[in-house]
Amino acid sequence: MYQVPDQHGKRIVVTGANSGTGKEAAKRLAGAGAHVVLAVRTEAKGRQAEAEILAAHPGARVEVRRLDLADQASVRTFAEELIAEGQPLDVLVNNAGVMNVPARTETVDGFELQLASNFLGPFALTVRLLPLLLAAPAPRVVMMSSGAAYLGRIDFDDLQSRRRYSPMPAYSLSKLADLLMMVRLADLAAENDWPLLSVGAHPGYTRTNLMTSGPRLNGGKPGLIESVGYRFVPSQGVEQGTEPLLHAAADPAAVAGGYYGPRWALVGPTRPASMPRSARDKALAARLWTEAERLTGTSVEVVGR
Repeated sequence: MYQVPDQHGKRIVVTGANSGTGKEAAKRLAGAGAHVVLAVRTEAKGRQAEAEILAAHPGARVEVRRLDLADQASVRTFAEELIAEGQPLDVLVNNAGVMNVPARTETVDGFELQLASNFLGPFALTVRLLPLLLAAPAPRVVMMSSGAAYLGRIDFDDLQSRRRYSPMPAYSLSKLADLLMMVRLADLAAENDWPLLSVGAHPGYTRTNLMTSGPRLNGGKPGLIESVGYRFVPSQGVEQGTEPLLHAAADPAAVAGGYYGPRWALVGPTRPASMPRSARDKALAARLWTEAERLTGTSVEVVGR
C-alpha cells in the first residue's frame, strides 16, 4: 500500500469525501497528519465518514463542510467561508462526481448535471479558492478524471448536451473537460510564476458506488453494463484505486501537468498515465477555460491576484 508522505501543517480540501475514493483519500491524508476538510453534499454522510476516519486515526484533524458542486451558489458560499477564515489552502482535491445519469437533468443554474458536477463546479471552486491556494508555499490542485476521457468530445455548440443527450458521452465530455482544465491551470501557473502544481489522476476501474448511484437518479436504475458487464472486467478495491489520487495530491515526484493512473489502465500500482490527444490541445484547453469562466461567472483575473 502506498505510504502518504508526512502531511503535518497542511490543510487539504477533498470533495466527495463521504464515500469511495474521496473518503479513502481523506482518511489516508488525515492519517498522514493533514487537516482535512470533508467537502460533501450531504452533511450526515460526511459525519459518518468523519467518524470512520477518527476511528482509524484518533486525534486526526478533520472537519465536515457542505458543498454541492452542482449548485454555483453553494460553491460560492463554501469558498467565501474558507476565504473569510484566511487560512492558506495547501491542496484542493477535486474528486467528487456523478456518472451516467440516465436522463438529461438540469441544475438550478441551467447546466447539464454531469457537466456541472464534474467540471463546472470544480472549475468555479478552484478559481474561487485560488487566493488561499496561492497563499500556501507549495499548493496543489488535483483533478480526478477517468479513462472515459478518451471517448470525450468537446462541442462548444452543444456543451450542455441540449440537442443530443446520452449518459456516457455526456460523462466522457465532462472527464475530458477535467483534463483540459488541469492542463490549462498548469499553463497559467507557469505563465504567472505561481508555485502551484496542477495534477490529474484517474482510478481505473475501482469498485465504488459511482457507476450505480448516477444511473439511479430520477428513478432510473443501472443498465446492463453497470449491473452485469462490469462483473467480468478487471477491477480493484478502493485502497488501491485511490493511490493515483494520493500520488497526485501528496507525492514529491508528481509533476506539473502530470497524469497518474493504474499501471494496467484499469488496475495496478500507480504510474504516469497517457492522456487523450485532445486533452493535450492547449488551444482547446484555453478556449474551454474561457467558456467556463463565462458560464460560472468566475475569473482568474479577478480572484487570482
